[in-house]
Amino acid sequence: MHFRRRTLFAQGVYYTVTGVVPFVSRDAFEAVTGPKREWWLVQTVAALVTAVGGGLLGASVRDRATPELVAIAAGCAAGLAGIDVVYVVRRRISPVYLGDAAVQLAVLAGLAHQDAAGAHRPC
Repeated sequence: MHFRRRTLFAQGVYYTVTGVVPFVSRDAFEAVTGPKREWWLVQTVAALVTAVGGGLLGASVRDRATPELVAIAAGCAAGLAGIDVVYVVRRRISPVYLGDAAVQLAVLAGLAHQDAAGAHRPC
């Protein structure tokens, strides 16, 4: 399995697992991330992250990582990392989100590595 495909698979697993957690246990989610006032917003983000994760998993398993899908994966990782950092710095969310930012940045590095090392090869 090529590096980009492995990166998309790992991102898909991470997004699917972290996206499902708020639906499984609000208490467990808030124990890690802190209390939330707008639970509907947590569920909205969780549903979107889960949907993206499922798509990434499906594409990586079927070896169908199109440039458009890779762009979505990179855009999600960059957006989530940026939101994590900005709102931790503003003290609106728990510093635990910096761990998520680190994962998102690792995903971006994995996707960029493939682009630099083997963009001419199919995924």
